[in-house]
Amino acid sequence: MELFFDLVYVFAFTQLSELLYEHLTWRAAGQTAVILVALWWAWNYTAWATGFIDPERALVVLLLSILMVGSLVMASSILEAFDGRGKAFAIAYVTTQLLRSAFMVWVFGRRSTMGRNYVQLFAWSVISGVIWIAGALVHHGDTRLLIWAVAAVIDLAAPIVGFRLPVAGATQISEWRIAGGHLAERSQLLLMIAFGESFLRIGVSFSESHGTFATDTAFLLGFILVFALWTIYFLHHAEPGARALERAGEDAARLARSAYSYAHVAMIGAVIVIADVIHKVIEDPHAPVDPGFAAICIGGPSLYLIGIALSKRWLGHGRVAWPLTGMVVLAATGIATGYGSRLRELIGVTAVAVVISIWAQLEEPNE
Repeated sequence: MELFFDLVYVFAFTQLSELLYEHLTWRAAGQTAVILVALWWAWNYTAWATGFIDPERALVVLLLSILMVGSLVMASSILEAFDGRGKAFAIAYVTTQLLRSAFMVWVFGRRSTMGRNYVQLFAWSVISGVIWIAGALVHHGDTRLLIWAVAAVIDLAAPIVGFRLPVAGATQISEWRIAGGHLAERSQLLLMIAFGESFLRIGVSFSESHGTFATDTAFLLGFILVFALWTIYFLHHAEPGARALERAGEDAARLARSAYSYAHVAMIGAVIVIADVIHKVIEDPHAPVDPGFAAICIGGPSLYLIGIALSKRWLGHGRVAWPLTGMVVLAATGIATGYGSRLRELIGVTAVAVVISIWAQLEEPNE
């Protein structure tokens, strides 16, 4: 059932990628980031919940089915979330957050430790939910973006402060008993879906623009870039990271919150951005590099490496020198190739990604 639930995010990531692709501006980047936070938090809290309850039981299947409907409404509203479908997006998001928490309170009971934890999570969802709905009622797009950004920050901050409330205090992260291997596997699968969306974008772009040496080269480079980034995580970090989380014992929830709830959203966002980079190059490989394209071409892989570095650092798995060095090299490559064409910059970024991939595979994991 969980895998079925994840299928909604294939469509969601495609829509989110299209949102950024249509307008390479700081405004579009902010909109994409805010929507990504909502999508990720809707998925992430569901992944944590299914680690506490059996996803095959009838009532849980019913819950996940309803959450799927809410997520599908969110996904279908993405392209017009800052226009005519803001209410649909916000209401669907807030409803899924409140419904899930209420269900978990009912399952555990308010007097149990986990029940109290979910009561406080529910309260924080109400607080941010009011702001999400308020933003949806504002018709000016930039004002809505600002209000929703505040709501997104509240959602991101809630676990960090332990869902602290004035009278109840905070919930200790050690009280969230999780199956570390389950959450690691779920996060890996969603990242794989993001990679799948990248290949979908590459294939669609190539089917629309092909037959010249430049476009065919861009297609091949796009595949190599995505494949190199995939190997960095799945052939080097995924399994050791999951084992580190499984061995964490009482500290598993704290590590999972940091390395998976926060670091992985950076990697997923990066893969979505990279899909747009490749689409842009295949579409017009000889176009000059403008600031918007340069930002996503260098920023996408760099954000991915930031996510890798944070995840490795928090899990205590291996060294972080190579992803940090890779970011510096990517920045230097962007400066060196920024005066050429899109294809030229993609060549440079892909070459750096391949070198980083090889470096990652040669590193001895710090088990």
